[in-house]
Amino acid sequence: MNTNTVNPAKVMVISFLCAVVIGALLLSMPFAVKTGNPDVLTALFTATSAMCVTGLVVVDTAANWSIWGQIIILLLIQVGGLGLMTFVTYFFIIFGRRLNLRQKVVLQFALNRSSMADLADIIRYLLAFSLILEAAGALILFLHWLPNMGTGQALWYAVFHSISAFNNAGFDLFGNFSSLQAFTGDMVVNLTLSILFITGSLGFLVVYELLHYRKSRRLSLHTRLVLFGTVFLLLLGMIIIILLEYNHALSTLPWPEKFVASYFLSATRTAGFSTIDVSSTLVTTQILLMGLMFIGGSPSSTSGGVKVTTMLLLAMTIWSVFSRRKDVEIAKRRISPDDVARTITVVSIFILVIFLGTLALSVQHNDFLKVLFEVVSATSTVGLSLGLTQSLTTWGQLIIIIIMLFGRLGPVTIGLAMAYQPRTNTIRYPEDRIMIG
Repeated sequence: MNTNTVNPAKVMVISFLCAVVIGALLLSMPFAVKTGNPDVLTALFTATSAMCVTGLVVVDTAANWSIWGQIIILLLIQVGGLGLMTFVTYFFIIFGRRLNLRQKVVLQFALNRSSMADLADIIRYLLAFSLILEAAGALILFLHWLPNMGTGQALWYAVFHSISAFNNAGFDLFGNFSSLQAFTGDMVVNLTLSILFITGSLGFLVVYELLHYRKSRRLSLHTRLVLFGTVFLLLLGMIIIILLEYNHALSTLPWPEKFVASYFLSATRTAGFSTIDVSSTLVTTQILLMGLMFIGGSPSSTSGGVKVTTMLLLAMTIWSVFSRRKDVEIAKRRISPDDVARTITVVSIFILVIFLGTLALSVQHNDFLKVLFEVVSATSTVGLSLGLTQSLTTWGQLIIIIIMLFGRLGPVTIGLAMAYQPRTNTIRYPEDRIMIG
């Protein structure tokens, strides 16, 4: 089979949209809601948010959805976080079927791999590691919540929040749109959930390299950049938040809880959980959170945003221009011009989508900061909100749905799906110059 006839981006987009539609149809059924008639738009919004692992909700998850509705949401989170093609491939492996060339091409694109080597082994490892980590997180939360909740509720809440955290989804079952504000000073809940969503945000290939480090004794440039960027943003965000909010949103907390709350708020830039009311923070903190959400996590992870590696590469590209260097270099490695062009493209399109989304949403909602925060959160598939989600109009919900889909699929995937053509043109035109800046 000629791989030029396969458009993996289009396969991914269509498969993803089909999963969203199926999820919306299931949530539109009477058995999915606790009381009353199901609302189609609410079901579509919730299914999109779950599949895009965003966490923005127009209705309270615990109050509106029945146990069956919550199970559907959790399945969408798991499939959306780990990737639909990952699950399809895993079932092929289970039933003893070998991947054909088309399937390998699509999977290679989904995992952002430069090679088709060891794809099946990576999928097995990826799923096994994810399920083991989710199970471990669920066990810790179950034992912690058991004395206060009872066996049934503690087990379900533990499983739901462990899966939601690892997949950076931000969905919770504690009601009143309060997220995890009841656990601000709870070290077990804070550490367990933050470890889950930080690990999920690193990306599966980074985790794969870390777990095999003792054997290989080397880390790729990609992994080193992800680890550096993740730690840097976490510490930077935590320090700035505690300085800004020490006598404001954190003023009523003992100093150990101030530290834990600022750490969690900085870390949740990819997950959407919150242990304090984000709307109660200073405008400066909210702007900082938008910046952190915009950057997001790592490529091929359960998190969104333009990605840590993208921003680091953009920074080095700017440095190369200012220092008059012909090549972009990181850690004594020359970066491909294709990667540089892709970086500029991704960041530019993200900014354009945020501008257009804010422009469209501000037609019906007047609070600019809330609108901008909502759009950045949806584009970066984070789920933090200043309280606008529940008051969105019908058109507002549709706008956020489109933005969430864009944020999860990514501009490159969507662009390739819409305009994919085999590169057969080898003509190069004369070079010319234009004025820039």
